Amino acid sequence: MAALSGVRWLTRALVAAPNSGTWRNLCTSAVAHAASRSQAEDMRLEGAFPVTMLPGDGVGPELMHAVKEVFKAASVPVEFQEHHLSEVQNMASEEKLEQVLSSMKENKVAIIGKIHTPMEYKGELASYDMRLRRKLDLFANVVHVKSLPGYKTRHNNLDLVIIREQTEGEYSSLEHESARGVIECLKIVTRTKSQRIAKFAFDYATKKGRGKVTAVHKANIMKLGDGLFLQCCEEVAELYPKIKFETMIIDNCCMQLVQNPYQFDVLVMPNLYGNIIDNLAAGLVGGAGVVPGESYSAEYAVFETGARHPFAQAVGRNIANPTAMLLSASNMLRHLNLEYHSNMIADAVKKVIKVGKVRTRDMGGYSTTTDFIKSVIGHLHPHGG
Repeated sequence: MAALSGVRWLTRALVAAPNSGTWRNLCTSAVAHAASRSQAEDMRLEGAFPVTMLPGDGVGPELMHAVKEVFKAASVPVEFQEHHLSEVQNMASEEKLEQVLSSMKENKVAIIGKIHTPMEYKGELASYDMRLRRKLDLFANVVHVKSLPGYKTRHNNLDLVIIREQTEGEYSSLEHESARGVIECLKIVTRTKSQRIAKFAFDYATKKGRGKVTAVHKANIMKLGDGLFLQCCEEVAELYPKIKFETMIIDNCCMQLVQNPYQFDVLVMPNLYGNIIDNLAAGLVGGAGVVPGESYSAEYAVFETGARHPFAQAVGRNIANPTAMLLSASNMLRHLNLEYHSNMIADAVKKVIKVGKVRTRDMGGYSTTTDFIKSVIGHLHPHGG
């Protein structure tokens, strides 16, 4: 994906190049790794990576403002194409959904806020958020739960990854009233998608140098549905003999995460369990405001917060914590092979938290969102040579 983005940038830049000397310089820049400040600035001048931005609801727009301010201060070579999609602000329609999908399909990379889903049934069971993920086949949600140095919580030095299948399971939007007062809600589990998420988890563990994968399930009760998921995980595990494989029932997993989260490394699970565990684990290291997340398909990458909360009560009060979104934005830059800018922003955010002078309310402080953004910008510095 990053290679494709680099090719698209190079193609645009070459078309715009006025002379042969510029051609040679561009070719050299394409081959060399973006590790120096001068090279990053050259990329900024010649062309930027297009990224779809979807602010979402609640404090989403404020968090995206933080991203844009920090990116501007760090001279990040990214051009945001902003779209708005909201079911609670009357900004949702088939036309808007198609516009967002078209932008995401063209750019391949997006950063999004939480699109709030109303609980009222208005004739459509699938929310716009779910439809967006399905149409892009964003099957793998990855949440890296890691303690932040300098911010003490009940459990410190945590480092675990939650991988969630998010295109089927309980979120299949297949509900109906079979008889008056009787609702049937179908949970869909398929071999193809169970094998796919299991393989993704083991490939992730292999790539990141992690030693264990735990499959989370409820096969003791849902013997066929979760039984199939568990069977697929066991079959895939046999292909990765160097990675330890364990299984755990979802209710026990919740208790173990609270009592001894250090036993976990990579966890893989179906849709609903993943949603619950994402939030539980985020709470272990500081809450929804500090944990980044991302979702992947074979073609697309979407970056977001790890625990999806609109935090509507904080709208307009300048108190939202932008840590999770900034760290997610940093991960997005790494995905685009912009290591220099990615490290610069992540390091600045972590330094602000480690110093401890500027903290938002959710972290026990009194600083505003604006204070936090200014402090991050003040800590930006060249990373590497």
